[in-house]
Amino acid sequence: MGSWHARPEQQQLQQHYEDLAHKSGFSTEQIKNLHKRFRQLSGNQETISRANLDGIPALANNPIKKQIIDAFFDKRNQRQDQVGSWDQIDLEQFLMVMSHFRPPAHKSAEEERQAARKQKLRFLFNMHDTDGDGIITLAEYRKVVEELLSKSGAIGQQAAEAIADAAMLEVASTNAPHMEADAFYEGITFEHFQQILKGLEMESRMHIRFLDMDTTTMRCGKATS
Repeated sequence: MGSWHARPEQQQLQQHYEDLAHKSGFSTEQIKNLHKRFRQLSGNQETISRANLDGIPALANNPIKKQIIDAFFDKRNQRQDQVGSWDQIDLEQFLMVMSHFRPPAHKSAEEERQAARKQKLRFLFNMHDTDGDGIITLAEYRKVVEELLSKSGAIGQQAAEAIADAAMLEVASTNAPHMEADAFYEGITFEHFQQILKGLEMESRMHIRFLDMDTTTMRCGKATS
């Protein structure tokens, strides 16, 4: 019997997966699985819109649903020097966002682990810095806290607002201890944000399951063909 040869379109798809593996850090097998989910979400189209993600049942009652969805279309999360957002994203852009949730390899060098942590923190920072000016203002911070607390039904709107204001004042006193009493604290910079979350272990806390994909098992490593 003669040897089996992949059809040209299969070879082309495999090469595409290998290119995406190199860019995202996922293995080609992981990308195949993510591509299946992508096609399910998009209705077998080449791009995904906000409406596609908005219809995911597991996100329906999430208090920061809008921030999560917007993160997928935020150009800042593509690890490039871009700002603004897209109306639609393709598979590669989808994978680049998903890669922020992938734990690092067990044998990663310390420098690689720190770089991965910084990327995860930058992703979280971008979710709160909704206007993209590089600062999480009181208004932005208050909005997130209010949504997290008031929408849970456990606390009222005014109480949530007061908690957000008090938390921001605490952040201001920590990051700008010598600020004058009547001075205005502009907000949390990324440097401040890193300090605030300095002791938080990110690898086990930052994961995503609402897409029916358990990213806690998606450890990076050498891409397989």
